[in-house]
Amino acid sequence: MLSQIELKNKLKEAVNNGMHYEEYKTLINDLMDTGKSTGHTQSDDMLNYSKLSQKRMKRWDKTFKLKSEDNSFFEGLKKRVTFLVISEGWCGDAAHALPVLNKIAESSENIDLKIVLRDDNDELIQAFLTNGGKSIPKLIALDDRLNVLFTWGPRPSLATTLVNNYKTTHGKLTPKFKEDLQKWYNKDKGQNTVKDIKIEIEAL
Repeated sequence: MLSQIELKNKLKEAVNNGMHYEEYKTLINDLMDTGKSTGHTQSDDMLNYSKLSQKRMKRWDKTFKLKSEDNSFFEGLKKRVTFLVISEGWCGDAAHALPVLNKIAESSENIDLKIVLRDDNDELIQAFLTNGGKSIPKLIALDDRLNVLFTWGPRPSLATTLVNNYKTTHGKLTPKFKEDLQKWYNKDKGQNTVKDIKIEIEAL
């Protein structure tokens, strides 16, 4: 386990070396052009997941828009916040979340979005586990002194409830449930993620 000083150093390193959203998408595309995905495990499945995630991000980039009241809320943020997101290009949940988080960051001059890869930052993700697992995406909101303001992820709150309830009843997620979860994302259109982040920022 990292000490507080070690964690601060890891967070500083991640923020300094983190990618902006466009850099992250470029990296995914460049790797796919060579038949690879992000991450330390390479396989046809991971490459196919990356291709699917890239299509989802492209779709959300084009279609997702903040409601006017949400845009005004984030635009009016007075406190500097860094959204440090731990992700991977093959992650389906990240493909739905990152375009939304990027639009939130674009709406405010006081929000800076940085993205780092999970497999390249194992000590960092180990400090922000979800129920003991290295689930992504994981958003770590930081102030200008690298204090952790809040964390979010790997899914919006309503999707998390759906997943947890299904696991409790059935033990594991089935392919059919995963299809239903994608339908939920498409129906929700990023609104639950926006609401979650607003609630966290309002509590600061």
